[in-house]
Amino acid sequence: MKSHGHAGLFVTATRYALAEHLRNRFAMVLIAGFIPLWTTLAYLSIPSTRTRFQLSATKDILTPAGNQLTEITGALNAVTLIIGFMMFASAFAGGNFDRRLALAGYPRTHLLLAKITSLTLASGAVAAYATALTHLLWTPEQPLYLAAALFSAAMTYGAIGVALGSLLRKEVEGMFTIVMISVIDLALQNPIANSGSDSPVVRLLPSYGAMQASTAAGFSTTALPSYLGIQLLWFTAAALISLATFHRRTRNTLPTRTHIPHSRHTKFSAADSEHA
Repeated sequence: MKSHGHAGLFVTATRYALAEHLRNRFAMVLIAGFIPLWTTLAYLSIPSTRTRFQLSATKDILTPAGNQLTEITGALNAVTLIIGFMMFASAFAGGNFDRRLALAGYPRTHLLLAKITSLTLASGAVAAYATALTHLLWTPEQPLYLAAALFSAAMTYGAIGVALGSLLRKEVEGMFTIVMISVIDLALQNPIANSGSDSPVVRLLPSYGAMQASTAAGFSTTALPSYLGIQLLWFTAAALISLATFHRRTRNTLPTRTHIPHSRHTKFSAADSEHA
């Protein structure tokens, strides 16, 4: 393997990780159909009546249309669920293969970097797609910051998906856990229900930074890079957990060779054999 070089090993692992995602037809259908369906229904089914609420991050009073505000929440929900599902499915199905590669001598660092790269590319593509769909329905004030917020939330849930894929034993457990985390996370952060609220509980939710940043990006000219930084902290924490679970899953569990000391009986037997 050394003859291929570190770059070759990394590229090979990345190509395999991306191909695995592309072979996940259900995930591709969700990206193509679920994101536009969910965001469009959220936009069309909610009245466009102006909603007055206070953004917790800036304390500014915003008055967006109710359907636009709901569409942002729907976009966040869609990208986090899909990327979380994709990374969970990849980690869950490919765990044994990763372990065999590691035992065969394939560097675990390259496998991990490949997973992070595939997560980054998938999150970037899905975030750009969701932002473009949003722009077709209405025009956010800061589209690039909206895309960055969706991207950071997707990265966080992708890392959570990898951790769950390495920890849980059944596929249905992981799917249910990701859905419940996303539902609790975004339901408690509903901008209308939590207008002016700055509860410590809400501030500790996984996509708090992305929700604040995306809402500001949609309806104000104030950029909130510090809240994208908060989201980065969440991603880092989830990634470290994923790293630990991946390391545990791919460790060498083969029994080590033990040294058996020569006993007195053994020495006598050897001496006897020499005399013989």
